[in-house]
Amino acid sequence: MPTDGPRNFNDVLPNGGFAGMFNVAGLPTELKVSYWIWLIGGILGVLGSIFGFFGSLLLFTVAPAAAMVVLLLVLVSLAIAAAQIVLVLRMKEGKEWARLALTIVAGVSLVLAVIGGSVGGSVGGGIGNNWLGFLISAAATVLMWVPNSQAWFAAVKGRA
Repeated sequence: MPTDGPRNFNDVLPNGGFAGMFNVAGLPTELKVSYWIWLIGGILGVLGSIFGFFGSLLLFTVAPAAAMVVLLLVLVSLAIAAAQIVLVLRMKEGKEWARLALTIVAGVSLVLAVIGGSVGGSVGGGIGNNWLGFLISAAATVLMWVPNSQAWFAAVKGRA
């Protein structure tokens, strides 16, 4: 288990804010690729949630009850995407707890892929999208745990 877990809210926020989002100097190649996969996925999740929010507002004119459910799901999706962005920024700084949390996010995407596959192939964009999302997050997760990445995390921990 990671020993560098956050103790307060400021420990969760990235150092220097979001300005350093595009600086990946010093990361091994595997972590750079993983970082970009997680970051782009989080940004796309935020953008998709924004479009979903406006779509749910339009749905209120036709089916208010369904719109409430959709709005709730969109807000949960937005929170998860925003958390993913914050986690990947902290992972880039060598925080093992953030790497573990992203691994859990990948596990959740597996559960969602299984549930999406069992509920129905055409619901929510189809079975392929759920499994594709899981496979992408699984690849990013594996890259965070390969030996070269492990060595980098150990070296960063040794400097702290």
